[in-house]
Amino acid sequence: MCSGRIDLEFILRAFANGHDGVFIGGCKLNECNYVTQGNYDALGNTLLCRKIMAYIGLNPERLKIEFMNASDGIKLAESINAFSESVNELGPLGQGEGEKEEGLKFKLDAVRKLVPYLRLVERERLRMPVKSEEAYRKFFASPEMDRLFNELVANKMAMSQIMMLLREKPLSTGEIASTLGLSPSEVAKHINVSSMHGLVRYDVAQNNYAIA
Repeated sequence: MCSGRIDLEFILRAFANGHDGVFIGGCKLNECNYVTQGNYDALGNTLLCRKIMAYIGLNPERLKIEFMNASDGIKLAESINAFSESVNELGPLGQGEGEKEEGLKFKLDAVRKLVPYLRLVERERLRMPVKSEEAYRKFFASPEMDRLFNELVANKMAMSQIMMLLREKPLSTGEIASTLGLSPSEVAKHINVSSMHGLVRYDVAQNNYAIA
């Protein structure tokens, strides 16, 4: 199977199911058996997912991608062993980062709801015109990528988490901010956007927000 078939949902589902690490192996870049060069798509998805992991409090080193050919059996074994040792040093998923299981599951669920949107963002705004590993890694580590991530991804993830909280029960701005670790002003900004789209409503009597 082409590594380009490794969807963001596959990676996030693995972590949501409690796996401590995810290793992706693909054929060497620029040696793809398909004209689509899907291994670059796998690289882009991996780099994007690592940024998402850092945003929700997971160590990005729990996700790794390596490129090799069919004759690199020894390299594959060595890479997997090294990755396993690295993940063991990080400890169980969430515990090594100081994240509670319930809170981590909540964040992962919120991100997984955005996968269709994230696929579109990756395809339209985050895919490099130049097919080189150096170009991809340089772009994903750049200030421009940080700006795009905050604009296109981080804000959507925060709104997704807010909507999930409000589906459970009505909450005030302060309660939402405390639960998600956001500032009240950040929550108010996301609430205003959601209100304009008719997704949430303000309950004057109880002084809180609820699903519209």
